[in-house]
Amino acid sequence: MRAPLEIINSLELGGDAASSWENDAACRGANVAADLFFSEDLGDIATAKRICAECPVLGECLEGALERREPWGVWGGQLFLNGRMVAQKRRRGRPPKVARPEDQLPVVPIPVHLRELASTA
Repeated sequence: MRAPLEIINSLELGGDAASSWENDAACRGANVAADLFFSEDLGDIATAKRICAECPVLGECLEGALERREPWGVWGGQLFLNGRMVAQKRRRGRPPKVARPEDQLPVVPIPVHLRELASTA
């Protein structure tokens, strides 16, 4: 699997459209596994969201993902499934009567200027 920014790089965005912010992205770190951002595992998704929460270019990443209608993965701290942002994801099968603390995903706030765009995604 490729990291979110590697996918952006592979798109033909007309040169500097992605490169203006991509080098500052936290997912470009040497210790970041690309599969975290596209995993089905709740622990991996939580780790990816925590990485995004500390990212200085979170807004640019999320804005690009919303515009491209990313089909899946963690982008800009938000989880995308089937081209839509989802607030929560649960394990397969029947939900437990008492929620497991490890199943709670971190909440990464959507930047104010993107809230309207995000509400339509």
